[in-house]
Amino acid sequence: MNVHLPFFGSKARFQNPATGEPAADGMDRAIARRPPWKRFLLPALFATLTAGAGAWLLAAPRGSVYRVPINQLTIATVIRGPFEDFIAVRGSIAPLITSFLTTEQGGTVKQVLVEDGTMVRKGQPLILLSNPALQLQVAAQQLAFEQTRFKYEHDLLDIDHELSRIKNNLERDKRLLDGQAIAPSVYHQEENDYAYNTKLRAALVTSRDVEQKVRTTQLLGGNGESGGAIASAGVDALTIRAPMDGQLGALDAEVGQAKPQGAVMGQVNSADRFKLTAQVDEFYLGRINAGQQTLYEFGGASREARVAKVYPQVSNGTFKADFYFNGSAPTGIRVGQAMDLKIELGGASNVLMLPNGPFYQDSGGNWVFVLAPDGHSAIKRTVHLGRRNPQFVEIVDGLSPGEKVIVSGYEAFQKMDRVAFEKPSAGN
Repeated sequence: MNVHLPFFGSKARFQNPATGEPAADGMDRAIARRPPWKRFLLPALFATLTAGAGAWLLAAPRGSVYRVPINQLTIATVIRGPFEDFIAVRGSIAPLITSFLTTEQGGTVKQVLVEDGTMVRKGQPLILLSNPALQLQVAAQQLAFEQTRFKYEHDLLDIDHELSRIKNNLERDKRLLDGQAIAPSVYHQEENDYAYNTKLRAALVTSRDVEQKVRTTQLLGGNGESGGAIASAGVDALTIRAPMDGQLGALDAEVGQAKPQGAVMGQVNSADRFKLTAQVDEFYLGRINAGQQTLYEFGGASREARVAKVYPQVSNGTFKADFYFNGSAPTGIRVGQAMDLKIELGGASNVLMLPNGPFYQDSGGNWVFVLAPDGHSAIKRTVHLGRRNPQFVEIVDGLSPGEKVIVSGYEAFQKMDRVAFEKPSAGN
């Protein structure tokens, strides 16, 4: 009997040895083998897709991409040309001299004699204060002063009386001594008494003057006035007067208000002398110095001023600078009036430059987005930017003439490496 063994992967098929026919029902059937191309189709297809995706990723630009319609960006070209080193700031008119009204003694506002904005003269009473405790204190000090003065006067009267008595005795005893009626020792003793009382009187006068000066200083702050003027001087300290001629401003006094010692109650501004003042970006703190020329526009004409003082304190990203007019101030200006200033930082020079824009604040001048040669995208590039004015920024390194740069703001894509341009959005 011949037996045919099946090949691997198929079920065995048995035949009748006599007839060669398939076995009867109930026995296993043979299964046909799958073609090779079906077995390897899926793995080959997966490998092809994987390789294609990898090739696409390798060919695509690296880094994060931000897509934006190109009409939403401002693009400028790097050029070479004359760069004017200046900055433009907004300034205002301020009084040249300001003197503040302060209280030498605290008290309650009793009366306000003038209105804010009034022209005042030096020494003119402006505000009256009331301070009953101070007035009682002044009265007590005046009493003590007068008592001390009376004691000194009494002691001086006693000494003067003694000097007069000794002097009379000397005149009488001189004649007796010449007639040898008294001993010389008696006369010499009277001379010593007279010299002693003379010195005592001088010392008493000196002591009186010193004590009166000290008491007056304690009461009036060193005005050195006589005791009889102490009371009126103490009351006068409660009268706030104009420290100079000018215009009263920033008045802060209402009847009934309590003001402590040293409180500022207003100011007097010079009425006919002015200056310019402006807040400047802290970026220029090291480049602005006293004496630098400044231009300003007034009445349709360009005029000159100069930097007078730079305040190094920085607040909210700016510092303060004062400017003096070259010559007299323009006629018709008023305090608070705004003016555009052009501060010259240096002469013009031929440099590589780029139009100024919001991009500088977003990147700090350390990098920019430069358009690719195909014009379809822009790539972030590190650059070195230098001086800047309201129109242009100086390029020190990193860019070449003719290259195009996005100069609008980078806020939306600061952390991106590439900006891809899309077609303008509909309606734009």
